Amino acid sequence: VQLVESGGGLVQPGGSLRLSCAASGFTFSSYCMGWFRQVPGKEREGVAALGNDDRTYYTDFDKGRFAVSRDNAKNSLSLQMDSLKTEDSGMYYCAARRPANGGPWSLWTRYDYWGQGTQVTVSR
Repeated sequence: VQLVESGGGLVQPGGSLRLSCAASGFTFSSYCMGWFRQVPGKEREGVAALGNDDRTYYTDFDKGRFAVSRDNAKNSLSLQMDSLKTEDSGMYYCAARRPANGGPWSLWTRYDYWGQGTQVTVSR
């Protein structure tokens, strides 16, 4: 199993980034997929998720600014981030979980597979 994130970088407040995650080694279309953010000294927190039924989930902080999508034919997950704020900075991880795991989408301990992360820095 492999999840490989890309697309991170340095952007000014108000700017945009698009993160991508390439998945392999499991039945991508059957899994719920999520994006998480982590900053040093804090627990990993959910940013957005997409169920295998294409239902989307966001935090109140991200809703309206971020958009998660998947392409099952290409085994890929994306996160479009607009109107970025300095508080959005952090390491962003792509994660996959079996639907049977259950629980809140934002609970990182319910996910089975993780990527290595891509750094997002929002700063002037």
